[in-house]
Amino acid sequence: MQEPATNTAQPLVEVAQQGLRSAIIRGDLQPGARLKIDSLSRSLGLSSSPIREALNRLAQEGIVNAEENRGFWVPPLSEEAFRELVRLRCLLEGEAIRESVEKGGDDWEAGVLAAHHRLELIEKKLPAGPVALNNEWSQRHKAFHLALMSGCTSALLLQMIDSLFDKAERYRRFSALHRSEARHKGTEHQALMKAALARETDKTVKLLTQHIEGTLDRVLTALRKIQ
Repeated sequence: MQEPATNTAQPLVEVAQQGLRSAIIRGDLQPGARLKIDSLSRSLGLSSSPIREALNRLAQEGIVNAEENRGFWVPPLSEEAFRELVRLRCLLEGEAIRESVEKGGDDWEAGVLAAHHRLELIEKKLPAGPVALNNEWSQRHKAFHLALMSGCTSALLLQMIDSLFDKAERYRRFSALHRSEARHKGTEHQALMKAALARETDKTVKLLTQHIEGTLDRVLTALRKIQ
């Protein structure tokens, strides 16, 4: 596990939380693995107190599993859990993007265009293969999706979407490791952007739902390979 970049102005608990979140999402910490505080303290170069608090926060988000007197561990990957993630993402993101398309202003449009442009730029630079395994692409991919929904006025809804996106990212990464052919998402993202900026609400929601559901078969196939 790579050590997180430290920022003296950033609380150590947040440093630990970001480092652990990234390691779990990337798959550096394997599904079902016990998260031992002493070991994590050494690998992150932090004391046990911020590590423990970070684990408790991640447990509240569902990124980490916790049980009294048993400690913490990385949640296992399962078909049932991913199906539920897909269902919830379709419902919540559909609602957020609908409001964004209907009410988003000039700043929202500019943000969507900028986020899509940044995603396109890195896709042109990457070699053939699953782009989901590239950290920079993953960050820009998430930024694009969140930009599309940033016109939504519910901070709580956006917070829930952010958390679900991270949980789904762990499955996407796992799936990318177990397939030989790349999924060409660039055309899907472009279609999403065009429909959103054209204020075609129903079409945008439909395209987003198809985009999210497109990961289902690939992830389930990858999961069945390890059963």
